Amino acid sequence: MHWQETVLAIGQIIFIIALLPSVFSRDKPEIWTSVITGSVALSIAITYLTMKLPFAAVSAFFNFVFWSILAVQKRRQDRQKKALVRRNKA
Repeated sequence: MHWQETVLAIGQIIFIIALLPSVFSRDKPEIWTSVITGSVALSIAITYLTMKLPFAAVSAFFNFVFWSILAVQKRRQDRQKKALVRRNKA
């Protein structure tokens, strides 16, 4: 493993740690922020794989996973809000 891969993997892990408060809090980023950022993280993971940087690829993949979790959480949150508004109107 080259030192560059270590730096890339550590950077991705730091991003994941920075996402944890959002995953566990009620406040979520906008869904498109999560979808776009997750898509970019996945493309980075694939790029790292093609460059034979497996640890960086795995950490980037987990970054994608956490952004995907946030997107799903936001979608559920939005659905619950819409259902609540419908109930209050009825």
